[in-house]
Amino acid sequence: MINQALLDILACPKCKQPVRLTADNNGLACDNCRLLYEIRDDIPIMLIDEAKPLDNAEPKAKK
Repeated sequence: MINQALLDILACPKCKQPVRLTADNNGLACDNCRLLYEIRDDIPIMLIDEAKPLDNAEPKAKK
């Protein structure tokens, strides 16, 4: 699992906005771009080309 200190400094590589951990802890979501960056072997894959669109079922974080 990603520690909070790392989460605090990570940002979306596309828009530079903060990302949040998904409810299932399997990825980092950018609510601004609606992209999901997967976490593989406890390493966030922060590559725009490998990001997936967020499912409509994934709730947007409250601002």
